[in-house]
Amino acid sequence: MLVLEDIVAGYGEAVVLDRCSLSMGHGESLALLGRNGVGKSTLLAALMGQARLISGAIRFMGVDLAAIAPHGRVGAGLGWVPQEREIFSTLTVEENLAVTARPGKWSLARVYALFPRLRERRASWGNELSGGEQQMLAIGRALMLNPRLLLLDEPLEGLAPVLVEELEAAVEMMVREEGQALILVEQHVEQALQLTGRCAVLDRGRIVHMADSRRQLTDVAALDEWISVRAGKEREKP
Repeated sequence: MLVLEDIVAGYGEAVVLDRCSLSMGHGESLALLGRNGVGKSTLLAALMGQARLISGAIRFMGVDLAAIAPHGRVGAGLGWVPQEREIFSTLTVEENLAVTARPGKWSLARVYALFPRLRERRASWGNELSGGEQQMLAIGRALMLNPRLLLLDEPLEGLAPVLVEELEAAVEMMVREEGQALILVEQHVEQALQLTGRCAVLDRGRIVHMADSRRQLTDVAALDEWISVRAGKEREKP
């Protein structure tokens, strides 16, 4: 489904991703892990055309994404939920969902079934929602695009525990029952591993470790080593 080949990407003259390579198949779910500032969000931004691709190749569904303008990547099958959520504050919940609707299995009814809170708040303005409700709306709006690959950038950050549980249950349902392919960027390592099939550790702009999420979950100490120690040592080698 997705292949990144030695991509170098960043913002302006600043390089954030340095010869980063990654691949994932249809229906796969991937946790993208790493310390702050290593390029996780930039990788998602590069997929969406929001970060500058300096060199390398990104192929999605066999198509070169560099040849597609950022606004056309939704039509190619990408759905993105950025950290800022960026919901339409002056539209109602239902209008936020309807404005992005594209044909496919994710309909208004199915999004409401996934997030019952949104059905209850369907007539509320976007700026009247709590942070957790806004996150649900941002995810629901992306699902209404019926994406082949969903990109989630730290969806659990800063939310109350009860809302975290609701969002985790929704993501798990998308992955386990719906077979939704997704990349999850998340600082909460254990939650991310529980929700995905594979994990990748990013350090200093490169993928330095990949593993099965369930197996990695039983060896969090090794993952901590990759994130905080080993990745740096690998980069120091001549």
